[in-house]
Amino acid sequence: MAESADTPGTGRHTKRIQSILVTQPKPTTEVSPYSALAEKYGIRVDFREFIEVQPVSYKDFRRDKINIADFTAVIFTSRNAVDHFFRICQEAKLEMPAEMKYFCISEQTANYLQKYIVLRKRKLFVGTRTAADLFDVIKKHKGENFLYPCSDIRKDDLPVFMRANNLKFTEAVIYRTVASDLSDLSDVKYDVLAFFSPSGISSLFVNFPSFVQDGTRIAAFGPTTAKAVRDANLELDIEAPMPNAPSMAGAIEAYIRRNQPAE
Repeated sequence: MAESADTPGTGRHTKRIQSILVTQPKPTTEVSPYSALAEKYGIRVDFREFIEVQPVSYKDFRRDKINIADFTAVIFTSRNAVDHFFRICQEAKLEMPAEMKYFCISEQTANYLQKYIVLRKRKLFVGTRTAADLFDVIKKHKGENFLYPCSDIRKDDLPVFMRANNLKFTEAVIYRTVASDLSDLSDVKYDVLAFFSPSGISSLFVNFPSFVQDGTRIAAFGPTTAKAVRDANLELDIEAPMPNAPSMAGAIEAYIRRNQPAE
C-alpha cells in the first residue's frame, strides 16, 4: 500500500483532477451537484455501487424464531430495511396490526413507509436528523417491545443505546450487504474515489487486494467511513461533511479550489 507524506498544495494534491468515481448509484435526474461539478471543472464523473444488498430468505429468517406479531414497535433506519421488512411480512402472509408503532430515523424514511402502509400520526415517530435525535423519541416509549430490522453489517449505536436504557428490543437481520463485482474496473484509473460507508472500503480490497493508492485521492463521507479509510492504511484527502461543505460534491469542490493550479 502506497503511503504519501504530501500535504495540501504539494505533490499529488496539485495534480489536476480529471476523473471521479462516486461509489453510489447514478442520480435519477440529469441535474445533480455532481453534474454541476463536472461541467464547471471539466471533470468526468462516473458512478458505480461498490456494495450490493441481498435479501435474507423467509426460510432463513424463520430460523431465528422471530415472531413479528409479538412486537409493538418497529425501528427503521433505512429504505432497505423498510423494503425487506415488508417483503418478509408479505412472504409470511402477515398484515401489520393497526396499532403497530413505527420509529424512523428521518422524514425521508418515514415518507417511504407510505409505499406499504397508511401513515397515521398516532403511530409514527420520527427523528429530526440523526440517530441521537431518534433515541430521544424512543426514550419516551420505554414500554414498547421493539423490533429492529437491519443488515448483517450495521452501526452499533442503536443496539448500544437500547441495552444501556434497558429497552426491550430484538435485532432481525433481513438483508445482507456484500461486495459488488468490480472486475471490469481493474484497468480503470480515477483521480478521486469517493466512499460513503466502511463497506465500500471493504469492497475495494475484496475486488482489488493489491490496490495501491499512489496519486489517487480518497474522499470519505461521515466519520465511520473516514475511520475505515485510515484503518486500511489509505491517506484520506477529502472529508465530508464539513462546516463549509455539507455534501460530498461540495467537499470535493472545496478541495479542488484549495489545491488545484489555476488554468
